[in-house]
Amino acid sequence: MAVYTEVSDDDLASFLSRYEVGELLSYKGIAEGVENTNYIVHTTTGPYILTLYEKRVSADDLPFFLGLMEHLAARQVTCPTPVRDRTGNHLGELCGRAAALVTFLEGFWIRRPKPEHCSKVGHALAQLHQAGADFKLTRRNALSTWDWRPLFERFASEADSIAPGLEALIKAELDVLETDWPLALPEGVIHADLFPDNVFFLAKDVSGLIDFYFACNDALAYDIAICLNAWCFEQDFSFNVTKARALLRGYEEIRSLTEDERKAMPLLARGAALRFLLTRCYDWLNRPAGAVVNPHDPIDYLRRLRFHQSVRSIADYGYGDGSR
Repeated sequence: MAVYTEVSDDDLASFLSRYEVGELLSYKGIAEGVENTNYIVHTTTGPYILTLYEKRVSADDLPFFLGLMEHLAARQVTCPTPVRDRTGNHLGELCGRAAALVTFLEGFWIRRPKPEHCSKVGHALAQLHQAGADFKLTRRNALSTWDWRPLFERFASEADSIAPGLEALIKAELDVLETDWPLALPEGVIHADLFPDNVFFLAKDVSGLIDFYFACNDALAYDIAICLNAWCFEQDFSFNVTKARALLRGYEEIRSLTEDERKAMPLLARGAALRFLLTRCYDWLNRPAGAVVNPHDPIDYLRRLRFHQSVRSIADYGYGDGSR
């Protein structure tokens, strides 16, 4: 989440008049994240999240994103639900941007996850995968393996300004992943961005999942690999195998991994680390002037990638070590 587009009081009041949400009381921009402009909006009927979709989100993808949230909510996956206006539409326009209003979820995200949180996340991720199985719309992963090299080429000449030798390291990693990437794993709807700040908790339980604007159809196990990267490293970038074991066990309480998925997990985790390294490098080097946005340090994912390069099997993530 971020603030790229400033919204005036009058423009927002006019936008909200199309909805049955009461009168505008207050609103405030949300600076976290990098993709869209987001505000928390308080009206006489309660709080909502307003999202203005910026250039990196294609208008053609919005029916998939908003429809998926409605679909999942109807199947007891707690997530923001798009609010439809008086004409039945859940997509409008504000300040020249496509815009949507969604319900507000109570809870908070965990800054320092513990194994019990990782277990709950694994459980919730598997529930999402099952609930999305009958969703009719599809969307290609716009940041899949074959999109990584073109993205890299957009900043390759500047890569070594982030870390010495980074350009050569990424080139070598792309060669490996493009050659060996698994192509026959079980697929379905994945979240593709289930970081701690996209999972809300109340006490020890997940109260909701947010930010579905990378959701797509891809290998289900790749979604798990993204979570291993996002949830299972400590602040000193050491890998916490106890958290990984909890996440994998939590997932398998709902859906069992296939043998092919288990074998592919180290490569999938490398790919997930590279994908976020690439986008964070690009964002680091291309910060929009004047935007209220906090880009993530790409070095965090360089360190994760180096760890996964040393992994030989899923047992190194705590799976199959006699504890599952």
